[in-house]
Amino acid sequence: MNHVELEKFCLGLKGTTSDIKWGNDLCYLIGGKMYCVISIDPPMKVSIKVTPEEFGELTEREGIIPAPYMARNNWIFIEKANALTLAEWKHYIEQSYELVLSKLPNKIKNQILK
Repeated sequence: MNHVELEKFCLGLKGTTSDIKWGNDLCYLIGGKMYCVISIDPPMKVSIKVTPEEFGELTEREGIIPAPYMARNNWIFIEKANALTLAEWKHYIEQSYELVLSKLPNKIKNQILK
């Protein structure tokens, strides 16, 4: 997956917005909460939320480490785009979206899912 494919995929998820934070990170948000963060500058580096069970497994792969500052919340930092297959990229991004969406207040969820 590359920057363009990732952006198209994320913006295709219902209710997603984007914002630049910290000067050089493009963040994809649902209900104002981040679910995917990508470096603007190449090479592409991405942070996403995963389940606690997947966190340990994924961070054992080459090119994936615990996300700085967010590892305690089960976020991973993908340093190499080829660390995941295209199908895995889509799965984990969508899952991150769903994990963050599930924690939003019902009022906000209902507005997004209308």
